[in-house]
Amino acid sequence: MIAIDNTIVSEHLLEKKFVCDLNACKGECCVAGDSGAPLDFDEIAIMEDIWKDVKPYLPKDGVKAIEKQGVFVIDDDGDYTTPLVKGKHCAFTIFDKDIAKCGIEQAYLDGKVKWKKPISCHLYPVRITKYKDYDAVNYHKWEVCKPACECGAKLDVLDVPVYKFLKGPLVRKYGEDWYKQLELADKMRK
Repeated sequence: MIAIDNTIVSEHLLEKKFVCDLNACKGECCVAGDSGAPLDFDEIAIMEDIWKDVKPYLPKDGVKAIEKQGVFVIDDDGDYTTPLVKGKHCAFTIFDKDIAKCGIEQAYLDGKVKWKKPISCHLYPVRITKYKDYDAVNYHKWEVCKPACECGAKLDVLDVPVYKFLKGPLVRKYGEDWYKQLELADKMRK
């Protein structure tokens, strides 16, 4: 474990090779699971603000689910999450042929909103558990990401561990200085 500011970071972020391969996994992380994407409390207001601009991107079943449930729900664990469509995929999921993608992110890419997507989605396969005095920053191993691990292993010569693949989201969450400390920790352990 690596301590940086108010975080404890799993060394798996430095050790595991990871490069998303949407053609192989088909965006399964937007579809699989028992609940929607985890949301930070402060993201709920953002989701409510951008809803009208994201709505045109979503399929009818996603719009219907959000209009019925709201932009967030509280799951069985008491966590804020995105709603699901009929207990299946995230209501903000769009489908590009057979690949699941994020409708919020597409609206962002098109310049309709200024917020890319929930930080939990942007960071995946990193999951953050908040404790009173620190955040535990961990790699979440999930079978749906097996193609990303295989792709990362094939590209081992490029040295793309999880934290390098997720530089943008990690900087978004914790800042550039935090990320530089993580890079330094990686160099020091080699």
